[in-house]
Amino acid sequence: MNKIELLAPAGSLEKLKTAILFGADAVYCGGLNFGLRAGADNFSVAELQEGIEFAHQRHKKVYMTLNMIPHNKELAQLPEYIEKIKELNLDALIISDPGVFAFVKKEMPEMEIHISTQANNVNWASALFWAEQGAERIILARELSRAEIKEIAAKTEGQVELEYFVHGAMCISYSGRCLLSNYFVGRDANKGDCAQSCRWKYHLVEEQRPGEYYPIEENDQGTFIMNSRDLNLAEEIPELIEIGLSSLKVEGRMKSVHYAATVINTYRQLIDQYYQDPENYEADSELLAELRKISHRDYTKGFYYGEPGSEGQRYQSSSYLRSYDFMGVVKDYDAAAKEVVIEVRNKIFKGDELEFVVPGQKTFTSRADYLLDEEGTEIEAAPHPKQLIRVPLENEIPSGSLLRRQKEN
Repeated sequence: MNKIELLAPAGSLEKLKTAILFGADAVYCGGLNFGLRAGADNFSVAELQEGIEFAHQRHKKVYMTLNMIPHNKELAQLPEYIEKIKELNLDALIISDPGVFAFVKKEMPEMEIHISTQANNVNWASALFWAEQGAERIILARELSRAEIKEIAAKTEGQVELEYFVHGAMCISYSGRCLLSNYFVGRDANKGDCAQSCRWKYHLVEEQRPGEYYPIEENDQGTFIMNSRDLNLAEEIPELIEIGLSSLKVEGRMKSVHYAATVINTYRQLIDQYYQDPENYEADSELLAELRKISHRDYTKGFYYGEPGSEGQRYQSSSYLRSYDFMGVVKDYDAAAKEVVIEVRNKIFKGDELEFVVPGQKTFTSRADYLLDEEGTEIEAAPHPKQLIRVPLENEIPSGSLLRRQKEN
């Protein structure tokens, strides 16, 4: 059995490296143009090169998004952009527009192409069409049920790979094809600049009664009528593998390093546990609980079991659930002193109970009985981002591990 790919978001070079260290088989990222995530840090050509080398040294892959739906003026910039990325040793390009697809096929005939979810891939005929044009993989729309995915997999078996989103934000529109943001604030979702207008609070106004606001539901504070919950299919891993998918994709190029590490570490361990003993596999409850320690909205199974209806939305609020703070990144371990060197991200106090997130392992907690600054002086708190400190830790852990702290009630 070929092991299914775990595909991680990489909104920056740091997130790319974090995702790979925590178990991603491949990452997807955007360049400075054509990538549908204007709010992400995105990559310069030099950063892309560094990221690709980092991944390939560890036998991992890098896919780059080229999935914007360009108007003529943007399309005019494509030839120059393609010339730049020709020099990179990318593993695949993610494309949605047929014109961009044709141009890349002509200019980069050896490049592997994955058809973006932006192309609204919801049936087997569409998948076979793209396969006949030379696409190696289809990224299926989130709006598919398991029955539909099974049928697509059965009718395309051996002809094209299939990829499916298993975790992250859902869109109120159809696979991101939305005009709300453009209408309200002039920021185009189809060019990567969505203002997430669907998360805003709305009231109803009758045409002949301007200024009279009627709550649509819930109470007189209004309601978040289009606020989708976040997708979480961690418990469905066995069936997703058995259906015949090639890749399980995590959404979140604009999310934090902590998000990337926790989600990928969790899915990596769950997938590996399944392959170790498929017949007796049961999802590890401790690992599933990890997905509630990141910043997230209430979870949903999306369209996997059919139309989600009101269960796929949260009408009371669009805010995130945050039960833990991301505190720092492990830079080194001093075995002689039994101390871990930490790059601080949020203020750490002496006596804090810190939870360590380690690649390939379950998290554990250790108390910071003392803090030392770079000169070895004991301090009561480490308040400065990027400050290097030492904290006692009995067991050695690798660089790149993260630490967090539970929020007080």
